[in-house]
Amino acid sequence: MWAADDASPAAGPASGPVNGPVNGPAGGPVEGNAELPSDVLDLSDWKVTLPVGDDEDPTEIYQPELDGYSHDPYFEVAPSGEAVRFRAPVNGVTTGGSSYPRSELREMEPGGEDETEWSSTSGTHTMTVREAFTHLPEERPWVVGAQIHGGDDDVTVVRLEDDELWVTEGDTRHHHLLTDEYELGTVFEITYVVSDGEIEVHYNGELATTLDHSDPTNYFKAGAYTQANCGNSSPCDDDNYGEVEIHELTVEHR
Repeated sequence: MWAADDASPAAGPASGPVNGPVNGPAGGPVEGNAELPSDVLDLSDWKVTLPVGDDEDPTEIYQPELDGYSHDPYFEVAPSGEAVRFRAPVNGVTTGGSSYPRSELREMEPGGEDETEWSSTSGTHTMTVREAFTHLPEERPWVVGAQIHGGDDDVTVVRLEDDELWVTEGDTRHHHLLTDEYELGTVFEITYVVSDGEIEVHYNGELATTLDHSDPTNYFKAGAYTQANCGNSSPCDDDNYGEVEIHELTVEHR
């Protein structure tokens, strides 16, 4: 396995998000003056895993603490004030089920206290992420920016390898190529729509690929999951990292 971790096309992404940008006084997203990640993204139904802590026991921050939390440089507001920066260096602490570090949100039950899971064959489950890859590790410039996870393994991820942006399917790393000319800092949109045993992957509003998938133990994740470590990427220090900036993040289950 390359990385152990943990609707119809016409209908398009579902509407009525549960998680989304925080609204300002005029009803629009807060821009330019955010101080905390929760000023940019609605983190009510998420926890974050960070690449710091004890060996195979990374730091995890849950609600309600998450709403008032940031951690320079791994989880903080980007300099623009309009996105949240997720950074995972190659020497970062990893989870027990992976050899790669992450600064990543994991979907939770409403309120953010307990982990959630949902079935790909019941209901419709949608996540939309507007994000940009902003830094890649040396030697192995691979980073995951969003994924659906099921049980003990990833189902499908959006993964940048140098300038190639891929959708994976299980162990198939190169299932569908979204672009082979990605430039760091370019904001793009990914939407997963899961229903009736299928996963639709939309790229910048267009259906890119559809995967067959039947599993009752799924959940969404988003952030920076660096696919490199000190064994395959040098230098082994904090300055060698993967990084993603998330501008918007919405989830709906219906």
